[in-house]
Amino acid sequence: MYVMTTATGSLPPPVPAPVWARRAAHAIALCALPSGLWRIAMASGVYVGYSDRVLRDVFDIPGWGIAYVVGLSLVIELATLFPLLLVSDRWRPLRPRTLAALAWTASAILVLGAVWQLVVALTVESQTYMSGLTAQIVWGLAFAPLFAIPALMTGVTWSYTKRHRGRSQA
Repeated sequence: MYVMTTATGSLPPPVPAPVWARRAAHAIALCALPSGLWRIAMASGVYVGYSDRVLRDVFDIPGWGIAYVVGLSLVIELATLFPLLLVSDRWRPLRPRTLAALAWTASAILVLGAVWQLVVALTVESQTYMSGLTAQIVWGLAFAPLFAIPALMTGVTWSYTKRHRGRSQA
């Protein structure tokens, strides 16, 4: 009987992601969905609380603003799929250390972005374009889930880093 052996020193199989981390990674994509749908509704001409004049002068809708708003929604949804790489056992496009560094950078940017958006959302100037209280409430409900993304991303990143500590190759 012939048995082939190799001395490549391969890494042990990766530890699977915990259930909570998988759920958090999927929740990140779902958190961005309401604001994306709100933006697409705005681009489609559905009344979202802005007057026609504000849509035309501030957002350039109809016009290039439609492509910007829809494109922004698509880019954000695609970006929210990144955490799924951190919980995937099948596909590893980068070395664990590189992917962890990217994930920690993304987490830091998300935290800073959330703080900045909170400041902008609470300023008087950012609320002057909305026509009424109902529109502001709908807008707030559509964009509020975005504030959960930094915490979820940090948790998924921590889980990934903990599982791949000491692994130098994928």
